[in-house]
Amino acid sequence: MLPQKRGVDAGEVQDLHNKAPRPAAPAPAQDHHKEDPAHMAARAPEIDEDLHSRQLAVYGRETMKRLFGSNVLVSGLQGLGAEIAKNLVLAGVKSVTLHDDGKVDLWDLSSNFFLSEKDIGLNRAQACVPKLQELNNAVIISTITGDLTKEQLSNFQAVVFTDISIEKAVEFDDYCHSHQPPIAFIKSEVRGLFGSVFCDFGPEFTVLDVDGEEPHTGIVASISNDNPALVSCVDDERLEFQDGDLVIFSEVHGMTELNDGKPRKIKSARPYSFTLEEDTTSYGTYIRGGIVTQVKPPKVLKFKTLKEAIKEPGEFLMSDFSKFDRPLLLHLAFQALDKFRTELLRFPIAGSAEDAQKLIDFAISINESLGESKLEEIDKKLLQHFASGSRAILNPMAAMFGGIVGQEVVKACSGKFHPLYQFFYFDSVESLPIEPLEASDLKPENSRYDAQISVFGTKLQKKLEQSKIFMVGSGALGCEFLKNLALMGISCSENGKLTVTDDDVIEKSNLSRQFLFRDWNIGQPKSTVAATAAMAINPKLHVEALQNRASPETENVFNDAFWESLDAVVNALDNVTARMYIDSRCVYFQKSTRKAGANVHCTFISS
Repeated sequence: MLPQKRGVDAGEVQDLHNKAPRPAAPAPAQDHHKEDPAHMAARAPEIDEDLHSRQLAVYGRETMKRLFGSNVLVSGLQGLGAEIAKNLVLAGVKSVTLHDDGKVDLWDLSSNFFLSEKDIGLNRAQACVPKLQELNNAVIISTITGDLTKEQLSNFQAVVFTDISIEKAVEFDDYCHSHQPPIAFIKSEVRGLFGSVFCDFGPEFTVLDVDGEEPHTGIVASISNDNPALVSCVDDERLEFQDGDLVIFSEVHGMTELNDGKPRKIKSARPYSFTLEEDTTSYGTYIRGGIVTQVKPPKVLKFKTLKEAIKEPGEFLMSDFSKFDRPLLLHLAFQALDKFRTELLRFPIAGSAEDAQKLIDFAISINESLGESKLEEIDKKLLQHFASGSRAILNPMAAMFGGIVGQEVVKACSGKFHPLYQFFYFDSVESLPIEPLEASDLKPENSRYDAQISVFGTKLQKKLEQSKIFMVGSGALGCEFLKNLALMGISCSENGKLTVTDDDVIEKSNLSRQFLFRDWNIGQPKSTVAATAAMAINPKLHVEALQNRASPETENVFNDAFWESLDAVVNALDNVTARMYIDSRCVYFQKSTRKAGANVHCTFISS
């Protein structure tokens, strides 16, 4: 059975030192009420340790309790919003409210895996609920399909907007920033091969644990009676302390004054020693023993409002240092697109030189208003690419930014890990075809792939559909990849074929991240279930599921003829030995390979 819905007492959720949002009841103006809030609040949260074992290992029990007490709004249920909602439901927040007043159209089918052709014409938010609820029945899912008011935001600890004008975003962010307690506000967009994230967690947001690492420790070997005192530690393990760190001492014999539990600042940190900013000349003489432990104090971040940050963004988080000026250019580009949409009430047309020039003119005008911080030169070619593909929400970009934003919501609700501070921009223009695309190549064909065609053109789309792909592994990474391949139309023609293999079976702990599986699939082969789920996302997908381990012992199955027939290999394995074997086969047969890995570790983005 799926886990039962749960409620949370507001008093049971820690308040992040009164800096972070506190649990509240779900928004009252919702279309689907799952439970009465008063009844929900009467029960305590329960952590299903079998289901959330991986998250418990990373976040810890207290963080999970805060997360389980959080209500989140996701506004805009195109591809990006769907990915964010998926990640939050899998993570196990208390409730997710979906807001969208738009209707499903054909373009949505290339990025939102919850939707199908039979949903066209329905409200996006409502159409997503049934499949989203299957991911975790313990999360309360509801919808708002009309206009959203800022007063409704007070029901949430975090709000996420994926398709909103800057003017409206500023209004909502000002409300969230000044609300008591502050409401975490996140604005994110995916426009073709470009994406952005903005975070505002309030005037003062307390990060309880910046990096999630255990405090560093050392075993004391000697302490001098000096000013400042020199502390030496045993030399069998290097110290991980840094200048300015705070430490406490315990079990010190002789110089017992240091055992008072008082944090002390260190300097001159070296691999096996450091000095204390303290006079120990009058202390007892060190005899033996002692453990020194790092103290990790909370960090308070002061966020700017969106209105302030747009004008003075400060330092951007960099993802590619070879594109040093790119973040500011994209900062201008997204503002120019907002102005274009506000004035013309539409997106630029793919391949339209006139529309691209109008967006460029807007960007130049905004740049001139920046004064000394303006860009000396505007990359017009990049802005042409930006304008041309701006209507498209591409699944790979939505998946990437859905993961980033999902993590930021977890940070906002729990205080664990350093949040993104405050703007992040990313582009993948390298993904465009080398040969220039004509406007005729980008025209829609009234197909579910029109969004991709508007960016990559019809020739590449047909090539993707005819591809023969071998995917090894169908666990957490494999589920993501299968979903992405199906939405992109890869191996979705009569000549295309996707072969997926995995010798593992589904366990309960898989369900919190391997989202193509359900509890009734426990014990079944991963590859078979994942392939079936992928075909439900795109019925035209030609996929064959195998249960063979890719290894030297199965080269009678994956023989020379099989390898020679492939166009590319996707490596979704979870162990190094198997990855190296697949890599060696790809080298031998000269096949392109795509590989990725995931560890039980929460990466964080900081300034």
